[in-house]
Amino acid sequence: MEQRLADLLRGGLAAFGGVTYEQWEETAARMVDAQAPGLAARVRELASLRGSGGDRASRLLAECALLHTLNQGFLHLDRLPEPLAATIRTRVGIAVDTAALLASATPVRDHWLVLARSDSDDGRLITRRIWLHGRRTGRTGLLLSYGAGGRAPELSLTPGHVLDADLAYYPAARPLRAALATRHTTPAADSGPPPGSDVRQALAAYGEALCDDPWLEAWPVLLGPVIPVPGPDGDWQLADVQGESALPVDPRARDRTSLWRLAAISGGHPVTVFGECGHRGFTPLTTWAPEPVPL
Repeated sequence: MEQRLADLLRGGLAAFGGVTYEQWEETAARMVDAQAPGLAARVRELASLRGSGGDRASRLLAECALLHTLNQGFLHLDRLPEPLAATIRTRVGIAVDTAALLASATPVRDHWLVLARSDSDDGRLITRRIWLHGRRTGRTGLLLSYGAGGRAPELSLTPGHVLDADLAYYPAARPLRAALATRHTTPAADSGPPPGSDVRQALAAYGEALCDDPWLEAWPVLLGPVIPVPGPDGDWQLADVQGESALPVDPRARDRTSLWRLAAISGGHPVTVFGECGHRGFTPLTTWAPEPVPL
């Protein structure tokens, strides 16, 4: 991987378009053979930039820099603090055995509010992401569940419900992903979300997370009170009620149906929205309706 990056930069970024997708796919296949599927995914992401727009050079350079940093971190794991080393192993794609984690990790018990649930399908595997918020600890947890062959993942928790359970967090510089351990109760409906943060606080939280994990794509944020604002060119923003700052919606999340549904729930009034804050913007996943407003 390092040799391929060196060859790319030696030839110049302008020559990137001359490298065929098959050549990058060969590199990705070698990463899979090396038991580094995380690196293989990043190589394929890099290859996809061949057809991107006018900002291709800057995106290409940024992705090469992140890949190089990840490679060097993995080659020098013994020199790194263990939390950072654990993050790098995860980004490279070295899996942690869940059974061993549940047997060794100190569980975190809380009443976990299900903030959001989303599924993605790459044609081979359905990945379910379930976001949780601890009512007592204030911690956020991410549960991942998978389904192969077109079958839905087994784990199913409904947003808006609360579960008294133990979570075991996977080791990382900024622990987020967790495994569901003992369930002490069945999920029950809850009254509403915890307090949200404003745009400045959301950006600060994302920035702090990036300090611990530079390869982070996004960070979970409970935003509110904010007002969804559509723009004339199809761009959307979530604006603080004071009108001093706003977060743009990630272009990849601009599904018009869901965004107009968000606007309809708001009705021009402040709402609380949970989603992921990243360098491309904010991806809304769940919203809570505002309090009734007298007419």
